[in-house]
Amino acid sequence: MLEKQERFNMSEEEKIENQIDEAVETETNLDSAVAEETEEVVTELPAKKQRSRKKKVETQEVKPESEWKEQVVQIRRVTKVVKGGKKLSFRAIVIVGNQKGQVGVGCAKASEVIIAIQKAIADGRKNLITVPIFKTTIPHPITGRSGAGKVMLRPASQGTGIIAGGAVRSVLELAGIENILSKSLGSKSPLNAANATLEALKSLKPFSDVAKKRGLTMAELLN
Repeated sequence: MLEKQERFNMSEEEKIENQIDEAVETETNLDSAVAEETEEVVTELPAKKQRSRKKKVETQEVKPESEWKEQVVQIRRVTKVVKGGKKLSFRAIVIVGNQKGQVGVGCAKASEVIIAIQKAIADGRKNLITVPIFKTTIPHPITGRSGAGKVMLRPASQGTGIIAGGAVRSVLELAGIENILSKSLGSKSPLNAANATLEALKSLKPFSDVAKKRGLTMAELLN
């Protein structure tokens, strides 16, 4: 009887051990399967990210650089006396041009500097003028006035450069003029100097218009 019980106990122990071994094998198989799946996911993720990045790069449109350039001439703090006291604001003067014969002067006020500059740029683009450029200079001498400011402009030979300073130089550079002589008289205000330069450039007449009025050809007029 004892031998039968021992055999029965041994058989139960073997069964339990077999069950434990099977459970361990199943756990190891599950762990390996999970590891393989996670590896596949990890290897797939960078590829998906790369594809999404490529799609984003393809969809992004390359914006061309604008030909218009802006130059801030002056930023000044100004005050306005109102009923409740003094109202502080900023005034910005900006020159706008494409260096191809178009230029404008803008002036605006705002409570913040950035907003004042943006408004001045918009004002300058509204007041653009076309400058008749002869080779790299102006066709003829001219004088412009604005308020108490006066600016004289004279043509210059190749290699002279822009002989000017302050707001006058900024206007001439953004207009696309490379060789010119200038003299600023009267008021030293940058706004008056810029507007006087703009008035002078606006009054220029190209050789073709003068030749038509006189009934001459360009060759006869230049000779």
